[in-house]
Amino acid sequence: MSDLNQIHTALDRLFNQDGQRIVFWNDPDREFLNLLPFLSLDGVTTLRLDEVGALEAKIRLEREVPTGKFLLYAPTEEPDPQEDWLLDVRLYSEGFRADRASILLQELGLLTLSLREHLLKYRKFFDAKERLQKLKSLVNPDDAAPDLDRKMMAVVARADQPELFNLVRTLFHAFLEAGGEVDLDEPPAAWGLMEKFDLDQPFWQMVKASFGYEDDNPSLRNFLLRLLVTDFAYHLRGDVPQALAGLVLPRHGWSNAVVCLAQWRDSSSKGASYDRLTAAAAAILKLEDHLGPLEGNQLIDVMTFLLVEKRIAHSLRELIRSTVATVNAGEVRQIALRRQSGHWATQAVAGSDFAPREALHAVYEALIAAADFYALRNEHQHGFSFANASEMYRAYVDELFRFDQLYRHFCESADVAEARGWNILKPLRSEIEAHYVNGYLTDLALGWGKFFEAPDGLLSHWQIEGVPNQYRFYDRSVRPWLDEGDNRRAFVIISDAFRYEAAEELAAELNGKYRFEATLSSQLGVLPSYTALGMASLLPHKSLACKGTDVLVDGKSSSAGSRDAILQSVGGAACKSDELMARKKEEGREFVKDKRVIYIYHDTIDAVGDVDKTEGKTFEGVRSAIRELADLVGHVVNNLNGHYIVVTADHGFLFTEDEPVATDKSKLEQKPAGTVLAKKRYLLGQHLPDHEAAWHGQLSVTARAEGEMEFWIPKGTNLFHFVGGARFVHGGAMLQEIAIPVLTVRHVRGKSAQETKTRPVAVQVLGANHRITASRHRFELIQMEPVGERLKPMTLKIAVCENGEPVTDTQTVTFESTSANMEERKKWVSLALKDRPYDKKTQYRLVLRDAETGVEQQSVEVIIDRAFTDDF
Repeated sequence: MSDLNQIHTALDRLFNQDGQRIVFWNDPDREFLNLLPFLSLDGVTTLRLDEVGALEAKIRLEREVPTGKFLLYAPTEEPDPQEDWLLDVRLYSEGFRADRASILLQELGLLTLSLREHLLKYRKFFDAKERLQKLKSLVNPDDAAPDLDRKMMAVVARADQPELFNLVRTLFHAFLEAGGEVDLDEPPAAWGLMEKFDLDQPFWQMVKASFGYEDDNPSLRNFLLRLLVTDFAYHLRGDVPQALAGLVLPRHGWSNAVVCLAQWRDSSSKGASYDRLTAAAAAILKLEDHLGPLEGNQLIDVMTFLLVEKRIAHSLRELIRSTVATVNAGEVRQIALRRQSGHWATQAVAGSDFAPREALHAVYEALIAAADFYALRNEHQHGFSFANASEMYRAYVDELFRFDQLYRHFCESADVAEARGWNILKPLRSEIEAHYVNGYLTDLALGWGKFFEAPDGLLSHWQIEGVPNQYRFYDRSVRPWLDEGDNRRAFVIISDAFRYEAAEELAAELNGKYRFEATLSSQLGVLPSYTALGMASLLPHKSLACKGTDVLVDGKSSSAGSRDAILQSVGGAACKSDELMARKKEEGREFVKDKRVIYIYHDTIDAVGDVDKTEGKTFEGVRSAIRELADLVGHVVNNLNGHYIVVTADHGFLFTEDEPVATDKSKLEQKPAGTVLAKKRYLLGQHLPDHEAAWHGQLSVTARAEGEMEFWIPKGTNLFHFVGGARFVHGGAMLQEIAIPVLTVRHVRGKSAQETKTRPVAVQVLGANHRITASRHRFELIQMEPVGERLKPMTLKIAVCENGEPVTDTQTVTFESTSANMEERKKWVSLALKDRPYDKKTQYRLVLRDAETGVEQQSVEVIIDRAFTDDF
């Protein structure tokens, strides 16, 4: 760096880029005296102070050529200030050294001359102009030696910022660059460069100062293990297993270890390496052997290892299994949601083989559903006893349907987990199945069956007070809307086998949309509850009749191909949902413009469930149906100008995970004479005899269908022997089959639309004058209102920041309480403070950010007053 060209470049920058008029060049070793005659700088006069006296030089500089540029060369050291005749000139001028370190000092713009010797240690680093240029972009004029070291490390490691924590996670992340399996014993290439440029020792010195890690032979592998064990120990509620205790860092390094790893976990660019490296570290530590004695509640705050997540999920499962009769569903939900907000089970970060987040999230969803299922069961531990059919029917549509909904939610989530190799729910799954089938369904069937067998039971009149019958659907739910004005148009969406509990979930989803208002009611389905009869009863008609297996509407066939003609009589039309969705907006509007009522037929659940090969995916079909119906309603409103939509079904269904056993089959061995149609859950015919295993009724009573058609349906949840397939069934009289949803959706406009806006719940920090005096501090927060249809849960990332940068770890917390009690909506958040100097006069803030959008929701002033370092 000390040849003529480099000296010329450095001096040219001083005169022409930095705008200096006078530059002093002291060369005490006379190293560059011979080069001086060859130095040519445009517009610059060179004066040798050993040949020109100080007075003569001063006259030339200030009187003769007061605006000229001068290079003042002296083959000596700078004189003492008391003896320097040119001191005043020197003070407003620039000094220059031509040795390598001095030129580097000047190129980097560093003001601390003592750094010259420090720079000489890193000659290898400065051999490449690219590294020098990158370093120049990071350096500040007043940087000291440690600052310079960190920034050189950042250049070598390609860290985003020249900050130690960033540098640490960048070096760890570099283990992935080799590809293949992670080998913690094989340092990454970036570490090889750190050693090559003699930056390894200053790195370990910084690590010792910040984390307390020191070793005779320090390595990234051992440093990582100790960081992880320390983070584990910090959050563990109890003593660290003896085998790991020796790896815990000194106490003064704990908070920095916690903050550093929290930032690594939270890093969008480097979080994946955390997942993989911690898996390798857990194997080295034999962590699984040490977790055995620890209880789940001791680990609840630990996010360090995936194995901990497995242990907590296992513990929560066993908590539910061991407290079935007294389960605290609120406690289970609180723990599960806490873990779902954490690193391993969050849905905000993509999963991988090393972090199966979707599966883990599903495990906790299943555990919540299981706890809620048992809690509901415990409220009805004595079965279902009601005074009359009306009371029991209303109990079902008000509350009891949640048994079916929670069972579905549990099975759905368990399927997701097991599909990704997580079989942790299997023991609980078999128990839930037993409680659902042998407990709930059996008790429900017994309670409901009582209202069929009395001489004046439901089969004799098929009416429930206050509940409209399905065969009056058009007259009660469609015609009144159309009669309000000639410009009224109604859209009717009929989803095959869409039962009440799924409609309740769809209603909640639609009520969470802006300008949508969904109201759920029910109607008493026709009996038997099968497709042809249910579909016919929903059409506008004056009469229904059965002719063989066909159901006639006003004398016309009601098969799928005939419904459009029936609807034309009321100015309507029929179409399939997928065909309507496929139309472009203008095509869709053209289709509906001269229609008063459009029936849209949707078939996702029945298409999956009523086929032997796919019936096991029934609940997947329900989930798809809810999603598709929400999209369909949105399409009608937004693209077809629909303002009134009714979503209903032809029938519901029964479904169990396990195949029915022999005792679930009825005693009927063969079809009676007169049978016209025989299915799993019903039989149609004429002049049917009575049978002790079946309920015997007439379609003229249960569907107002003319003719002499009669039916058998097996009692309770039983099935007939003579058809295959058994898990997905319908046609019977169980409430799941005949409580038909009527979901009315209106497009709200004007001022009323403002009331349909949805937003997350508000969260506030409680207290004032927040002062942090220790390395760990707790803040209390409150969810200001309960979660509801229009008020959604809020997930926040919470940290104390200085100028937007966290100085603590970042905690992710979800506020999802539906409680009206404010005390139950409070949460504590514990934050670890980074170990570094703080000024109590500096403004720090506790910042709450929306975890999804990153938008700041609230911040409050915090004073950090660390008078001394503690050991918490």
